[in-house]
Amino acid sequence: MSAGYYVELGAMIKEFDLQVVRGNGNYEKIRIHKTNINRPGLQLVGFYDYFDNERIQLLGKVEWTYLNKLTPEERQSRFEELFAHPIPAIIIARNLEIFPECLAAAEKYDRTLLRTERNTADIQMSLIASLSRQLSPRVTRHGVLVEVYGEGVLLLGESGVGKSETAVELIKRGHRLIADDAVEIHQVRPGRLIGSAPELIRYYVELRGIGVVDVRQLFGMAAVKDDQVIDLVINLELWKEGMIYDRLGLESNQTSILDVDLPTLTIPVTPGRNLSVIIETAAMNNRHKKMGYNAAKAFTDQINAYFDQQLAEQAESSMF
Repeated sequence: MSAGYYVELGAMIKEFDLQVVRGNGNYEKIRIHKTNINRPGLQLVGFYDYFDNERIQLLGKVEWTYLNKLTPEERQSRFEELFAHPIPAIIIARNLEIFPECLAAAEKYDRTLLRTERNTADIQMSLIASLSRQLSPRVTRHGVLVEVYGEGVLLLGESGVGKSETAVELIKRGHRLIADDAVEIHQVRPGRLIGSAPELIRYYVELRGIGVVDVRQLFGMAAVKDDQVIDLVINLELWKEGMIYDRLGLESNQTSILDVDLPTLTIPVTPGRNLSVIIETAAMNNRHKKMGYNAAKAFTDQINAYFDQQLAEQAESSMF
């Protein structure tokens, strides 16, 4: 993950409803740069090789049970050794009792101490998922992102080509809008891109001649979605005379976004073409390809087999 991205601890506290047991003077502004969470079991027995003090620390039932078996003096020593490192915060899961030695060490080294009632595995997975998304490499593309039959379809093209109008037609046909005009694309893990809308314009669509409409209010909650994996890119462009467009579907074009190659189609736009139906078909066809069936290849194989058979029959008849 890039060191240029960060999440403020205050935002994490609000998102996960964490109890602030003890915070330093500026704890809400502490910047989190690492996606992983550390459970400091090895550190509590004195092993600090390869210890990453920039990670949030999480104490669960296992660590608490071990500490509970120590004498107060031993606990004091272990906590002071841990808090002597500049850790951003420590979270205690399951609403476990906070040892006085822990609170004393946090006061001594001015560290932030948080607590949650959620179990350890649950809060750990949730924190990692949230941080992975917010700290992931990202880019913003001008376009429209819709979910069509479970496929994330990113519509690209010049302004005025009809991306937003097509999105509204797809919404009316039961599909869902993720983003219009600006699509924030995150690479949450290698080879996987997730698109969403900037908070300020989420659920809104701009239609020339009408203005801005709120899709969630007009069509209901079922018509929108917060984010979606991007499976297919479709470039919409005005029909160009003399341009040769793929008619069989054998061409394999791709668009690279954040070094991830996405299958790409170019659809010419002309008056009378039902773009929403075409995009529905493209989404279903892309899904079929991922499941191992390529209609274009099956068609060409069938044609080739037919001509091979005809040639074989002609060769056989010419022998007699």
